[in-house]
Formats: sequence, structure tokens, C-alpha cells
Amino acid sequence: MVRVRNQYETTASPMVISGILGPRGDGYRPDKRMTAPEATTYHSWQIRVFADTEADLVAAYTLNYLEEALGIVEAARQAQMPVAISFTVETDGRLPTGQTLREAIEQVDHSSNRYPAYYMVNCAHPTHFEQALKDSGDWLQRLRGIRANASKHSHAELDNSTELDMGNPRELAQEYRELRQQFPQLTIIGGCCGTDYRHIAAICEALTTKRGEAVGA
Repeated sequence: MVRVRNQYETTASPMVISGILGPRGDGYRPDKRMTAPEATTYHSWQIRVFADTEADLVAAYTLNYLEEALGIVEAARQAQMPVAISFTVETDGRLPTGQTLREAIEQVDHSSNRYPAYYMVNCAHPTHFEQALKDSGDWLQRLRGIRANASKHSHAELDNSTELDMGNPRELAQEYRELRQQFPQLTIIGGCCGTDYRHIAAICEALTTKRGEAVGA
């Protein structure tokens, strides 16, 4: 990644290298939960490895309960690494534990004195969390990234599916466009389960098309 950055980075297009962390357990089921101190101990080794490289920050994806996020943030603080936290939600916009996205973000910020650089949502379709984002408060400005699933199915449905559901790339792209118009600070955009180059191309096209112009063919 450093070689790629050295080759392609420009002043107009700076590149950030993220060291990626996943949850310790199943991203869809918080059935083997750790305490925050246990999560700090568990994730510290990998975060220290990233700290010894040219990674600019660590980014933790598909977190489904508060304590693991708290532990990762503390481990990052100890390693003096910036950190981004990405939660996943169910079809009701809540974490699999039942906690609201707002509560999770606000509790992490309160416990860590706002240490995370920003927050994201991943591994959920925009229709799953759009209602949660109709809230108000400073926590919404802390949300900087979306990496959505292609499918509208729930986590349980995806777990039991025998076929990949690629959803509708154009429809997903339009949902990204609407989210970006509502939240201009969403600058970290990508795809999660079921997405491929077709989804990313459609999202890029939707986000770079001027308002009022047609999106795609």
C-alpha cells in the first residue's frame, strides 16, 4: 500500500492507509462478548503492529456491541494511533444488542473524550439505518463513512442464504446520493457484502453527477 501511495498520491488526492480490524467474533451475532478491558487486551497486539508500520490510522469494521468498540479505542489510544469505529446495525437501525446507533457513538465519545477520528456504518443496507439518521444531535456530524451491503436482507437472512444477493446497484447508488446530500460530511464511501465493481461504479457516478442530471442509463 505504501508503494501504491508513493506512485499515485498527489497534493490534490492525498491517500490515507488504514490498518483494518475486524470483530473478534461473528459480526452478525454478538454471542461471545468481551468486556472493554478484555477487548483492549485482545486487539492491542494487532494495533501495535500497525503502529510500527506506515499506516496512518486503524479502522475497526462490523462492530456489533459497545464494549468491543470501547476496548479498541483504548488500545488505539495506548498505541497513539488514530482510530475509526464502524458499527453494523440490524434492519431496525439498532446494533444487534438492541442499542441505538446514537447511544453507541455517544457512549464511545463520552468514555474516550472523543478519541475516535470518526465513525462509520457498514454491513447494512441504507434502508436499515436511514430512519436512525433522521435523528438530531452532534453525533450525526461524527458519522463520516458508509460501506453498505448490496442486499436489503437482514443479517439472519444473509447468513442462511445459499445465493449471493447483489441487490440493485443503481438503486443503491441513488440511496448513497441521498445520504450524501443530507450529510455532506460523508466522505468515506465504499461497499460491503454483495457489492462489486458495478456497485462502486454506480455510486461514483451518482455522487459526481450534478443535481438535476440523470443518474446512469
